[in-house]
Amino acid sequence: MSFIGKILKSPRLFNGFSWGVTAVLVVSILGFGFWKTQSPTGSAAALSTPTREGVPTTLAIPTSQGDMLQAIVRQVWLKTSITQQPNFDISQYTVESGDALFSIAKQFNIKPETLLWANSTVLKDSPDNIVPGETLVVPPTDGVYYQWKDGDTFDSVAKQFKANVDDILNWPGNNIDLSNPTVKPGTYIMIPGGQRELVDWIKPVVARGRSGTASLGGATCDGPIGSGAFVWPTANHYLSGNDFSSTHLGIDIAAGLGAPVYASDSGVVVVAGWSNSGYGNVVMIDHGNGYSTVYGHLSQIEVSLCAAVYRGTTLIGLAGSTGNSTGPHLHFEVRLNGGFVNPHTVLPPP
Repeated sequence: MSFIGKILKSPRLFNGFSWGVTAVLVVSILGFGFWKTQSPTGSAAALSTPTREGVPTTLAIPTSQGDMLQAIVRQVWLKTSITQQPNFDISQYTVESGDALFSIAKQFNIKPETLLWANSTVLKDSPDNIVPGETLVVPPTDGVYYQWKDGDTFDSVAKQFKANVDDILNWPGNNIDLSNPTVKPGTYIMIPGGQRELVDWIKPVVARGRSGTASLGGATCDGPIGSGAFVWPTANHYLSGNDFSSTHLGIDIAAGLGAPVYASDSGVVVVAGWSNSGYGNVVMIDHGNGYSTVYGHLSQIEVSLCAAVYRGTTLIGLAGSTGNSTGPHLHFEVRLNGGFVNPHTVLPPP
């Protein structure tokens, strides 16, 4: 009889054999578990991964030293930096109601002269000729947008506009083949940094005789610099009295008694108080760029000397009829380097 047969025939042998097999299985399981806890591939070597950009990733490299688990931690920041690409394309802008040449130029981060030069056939070098619905050419950088003429050379054009030949050749938007640099007559190119003479649309005048103005002097203060893009200082954009003329070097803006008056551009207050020369309660703002503005006949002044004021947001006073005035309004002046400028040339169209 075989060994297996004897076990099956004898209950005592069968029970002993069963217990032996069970003991072997238990020992095997315990040994395997102990081996797994000592293995370097266990859970201590787990790698944490980020779930979104910007969350540091922790890399843990365990080392065994006694019963203590140590790790080297490194912070990895997943962040992509994307820079804004430069613009070399000519844009177009349709003038809207309330726009001014200065505000459009500021919007596109170019000088007003650049915008005028690019639209000389339409604007005739005067911001007064801007009309709602009109389409303007907007260069991507300061300079002259020029139509190439028959007989032009790069040297002659650069000399004409006080520019650098290399700047013209290397301007990406001009698409000039440097191996054979030529431009067909009639083609428009950009002359970066170029400039030309402007028709002088701003003509500061000196007060003479009974001009209704006076020298206000003013304090010396430091403060914000104006943008050159003026806004109407009142909610109303129309006149209720005198317009600009040789005998009235300002404009009388319609404003009821107590109507708020705001700074037309950023700057610093250099006059704030009573004037015996006809302005009554008056505020004068130095814009730090050659320009200053005057606000006369105020019923109340809301700023003090050397106060910083900001374009269209700082309340400087309330409209009134103090001084030489026959009714509530705001007398508004724009001065440039000591002369008087017609405010209509720098304010947005009504």
